[in-house]
Amino acid sequence: MLYDVLKDRSYADLMQKHIVDLLSHLFEKEQNFGILCKIETITFSPELPSEISSEFRPMTLFFLAGYTFESAQLNNEYISFEAGFGADNLGSVVTVPLLGIMQIIIDETPIFVNLASPVETNNTKAKNNESAKSGEKSSMEALLSNPENKKFLK
Repeated sequence: MLYDVLKDRSYADLMQKHIVDLLSHLFEKEQNFGILCKIETITFSPELPSEISSEFRPMTLFFLAGYTFESAQLNNEYISFEAGFGADNLGSVVTVPLLGIMQIIIDETPIFVNLASPVETNNTKAKNNESAKSGEKSSMEALLSNPENKKFLK
């Protein structure tokens, strides 16, 4: 039952509207905040070098303050902002779909938690398909590595 609610598009739309309203309020109040995001949903322009992007965890926290806060732009589907990465502070525009935001945080305290599932983008679907194909292949290899299991193939 809970799973059905969380996967429902109308619930996701409600959460997305709430995120827009909350972020708009924080920008109006000039309140710095952090967003905990699913890294798989985020795009960087320009792309970050692999030595930087490989360090990101599946859930990554971005703190919007100073220039990053001032550069932020919000619409009904995305938030984007400029940020610097790595030792050389390499600049990139970070674009986050609103449903990719799992928490909004002020002073280390979550003020918002998103339980809705982000809508899959073509990029996310491609990654999931690659992962599934890779998993199928490795499962089949594991199965066939035991000579006793060859009898199951006909």
